[in-house]
Amino acid sequence: MTDHTTGDSAGAIDYVAVEESPRFRTLKRTQRSFIFPLAAFFLVWYFVYVLLAAFATDFMSQRVWGDITVGLLFGLGQFVTTFAITMGYVAFANRRLDPIASEIREELEKAQEGA
Repeated sequence: MTDHTTGDSAGAIDYVAVEESPRFRTLKRTQRSFIFPLAAFFLVWYFVYVLLAAFATDFMSQRVWGDITVGLLFGLGQFVTTFAITMGYVAFANRRLDPIASEIREELEKAQEGA
């Protein structure tokens, strides 16, 4: 049988068992349910921008106001989207992920102290 403990002490934490625990799996599932859809959205948005820049040059070069073009607005929109996704993830992690991760960490610290 494989020993998944960290170190030689009898009370070392079995991290594989922690990773396979229902609480940790819930944490991973919650994180992935937020990350994967947003990553897919952003990749589609990015590739639409790149494809429009490559193949719809007349559309992207249309002036909106002064020297501001549709392409420039889409390019700036990439930055805005990146910051919005980052801020959204931080808020989500603070609200939904960090409390669960803290509980898991506290349990592991107590188990380590008790060993």
